[in-house]
Amino acid sequence: MPPVTIAVDAFGGDRCPQTEVAAAVQAAREGLGILLVGDEVRVRAELDKVGAPTTSTLEIVHAPDIITMEDSPSKAIRQKTEASMPVCFDLVKQGRAQAVVSAGNSGAMLACGLFKYRRLKGVDRPAIVTSFPNAKDAVVLLDMGANVDCKPINLVQFAVMGAVYASVYHRKSKPVVGVLSNGSEDGKGSELTRVVHNVLKQGEPQGFEYAGYIEGKDIFRGEIDVVVTDGFTGNIVLKTAEGTASAVAGFLREAIDEAPVVSKVGALLMKPAFAALKRRIDPDTYGGAPLLGVNGIAMICHGSASERAILNGIRGAHRFAREGLTPGLIDALSLNRDLATAAREHESAAR
Repeated sequence: MPPVTIAVDAFGGDRCPQTEVAAAVQAAREGLGILLVGDEVRVRAELDKVGAPTTSTLEIVHAPDIITMEDSPSKAIRQKTEASMPVCFDLVKQGRAQAVVSAGNSGAMLACGLFKYRRLKGVDRPAIVTSFPNAKDAVVLLDMGANVDCKPINLVQFAVMGAVYASVYHRKSKPVVGVLSNGSEDGKGSELTRVVHNVLKQGEPQGFEYAGYIEGKDIFRGEIDVVVTDGFTGNIVLKTAEGTASAVAGFLREAIDEAPVVSKVGALLMKPAFAALKRRIDPDTYGGAPLLGVNGIAMICHGSASERAILNGIRGAHRFAREGLTPGLIDALSLNRDLATAAREHESAAR
């Protein structure tokens, strides 16, 4: 298999380029091919600080401009053609890299994915996907915010793509998919979810099992591998889960601080267990959120992503490119054409 090279946007995150350079250097030390994209003078200065010269596995690609968080995504990719983010995508199109990792403007990442990579055949709208730890392993959630308003065809395609992602990233042989709703009964949900539920329930999904409606409390139980919802709901679920994890950790620290000395001694003995829990719920474990449904690998990291998060995003992008995530999506979408057709027929009948 030919080597995989990752184009890393060195000027995306809140602490750029320090965080991106540090992550890229570590990835290169692990043997991953890296193209660090951004202003060459600033990138080289940061490499000198950490004592990491450019090598055969770590190169700099000069890109003098930056897309900021305040930029309009569509205008930015048209007007800032020499910015680090679009240059990363151009490197993939040129065959010099096989994936992009950026902690920059997520809207611009979506725009680059659509206009640089283009959509896969059979995909109406790409989706952003992420993973959460659950009682057994991990659960996949999509969409996370790329599509606030969805049609049934979108959620059906999300189910297919989410199942492929779960099979590649979490090694699920036949992922179990559920549609997020306000109850598990068939009559629950909105008009949107009821159509999607009926299509998946009455159809014959290829490569995954449909479990029906699931409620919010089911996400972390470990029985579902993929949770499908619209981007508005998915983003709220993500932020709520992150906020809850942070709050619980804070409550625990307060309780220990206020506890009597004997209890504090017990807490000290439990320190390894607390550390293991922190690692398990740390979002940096998963690094980034892939954009599914475009013809290439694009990992979107949070703007405040740490060095560890970006490093894990690079590792994930390398794995997706090496193990054929995009070809897997193409095959699955083709195999599940009947589900897409049924969703479109429901939409036509409802007009």
